[in-house]
Amino acid sequence: MHLTVHWQPALRALPHPGEEANKVCALYVTQGPLYPWEEPMMIRRPPTVVCYICGSEYGTKSIGIHEPQCLKKWHNENNLLPKELRRPEPKKTEVRTITAKGFYDLDALNEAAWTTAQRQLVPCNACGRTFLPDRLIVHQRSCKPKAAK
Repeated sequence: MHLTVHWQPALRALPHPGEEANKVCALYVTQGPLYPWEEPMMIRRPPTVVCYICGSEYGTKSIGIHEPQCLKKWHNENNLLPKELRRPEPKKTEVRTITAKGFYDLDALNEAAWTTAQRQLVPCNACGRTFLPDRLIVHQRSCKPKAAK
């Protein structure tokens, strides 16, 4: 990938490959093709996997490190909650969708993990919004039920 050089004000046109640009007053740089005749490159985002506990995205190599730590943190936080707000341990959803090439369908895995993470949210009795249980306690201090019309 190249960086596009913008010139303010440029005293001559963009140089051709091999030439140097000498007479430039100010330069600033952005991503894109270096020369007008070059095609911009498509940057492909690396594949990510959604954590079934917290719903965050992680790389395929780091998700195996994250999940045990996230589950341990989840247990610590869940044990600090009042008994009525404690939740059962989230279970990793097994998705057996395999593509034609023999790989797991990453979109289906991520959708299942996201759904599992969203099930951890608890609705507020007054307004109906959903929160993680530790944040629900904070929310309920300032939540006022909607007035009847």
